[in-house]
Amino acid sequence: MDIQYAILGILSWQSLSGYDIKKVISDSDVFYWSGNNNQIYNNLIALHKNGLVTQEIIYQESLPAKKIYSITETGQQALRNWLLSNPDLPEIHNDFLIQLSWADLLSADEIDDLLARYEEEIGVQLKMKQIQNVRQVAPSRTARERYLWRMIAENMSAAYQRELEWVRQVREGLRQEKFIEERNEDGNGNNN
Repeated sequence: MDIQYAILGILSWQSLSGYDIKKVISDSDVFYWSGNNNQIYNNLIALHKNGLVTQEIIYQESLPAKKIYSITETGQQALRNWLLSNPDLPEIHNDFLIQLSWADLLSADEIDDLLARYEEEIGVQLKMKQIQNVRQVAPSRTARERYLWRMIAENMSAAYQRELEWVRQVREGLRQEKFIEERNEDGNGNNN
């Protein structure tokens, strides 16, 4: 997904300055970009150049002038066309699974410790998501829009909940199974 569509979506909600757009992106889990100034401002310049947004300069007393961006009809149509396009499948990658793939090289206690640390981190992330869901500022122009944003927040929390349940299942399975040590004393399974 291109960050420009996220910006157009935000501006379809309300006209904002680049700083305010950056804050919306930074405060939400929906938008996975860092939302740094270069990303936001370079894309706002491109959107403005392509006639998808307008900018109004607001002069402020004892503060620098502020540019407020609004979506144009052309921008609304571009956003609508993107909304009607085929959705991308989620990119699922988890570096921990690669790490766990080779965990058989560790002792049972070391594997359990690794899984325990992962479980703890996932638990912390789940709690943070749940708190963030309560505090999240989201568009709420209609009941349907409020529902969609609530379901997006629940999807993100559910992903951490599923991961937490999975890691607990792995730990329990390792405790219950009787694994025969298949490694020789050299630790790599070679028959010397």
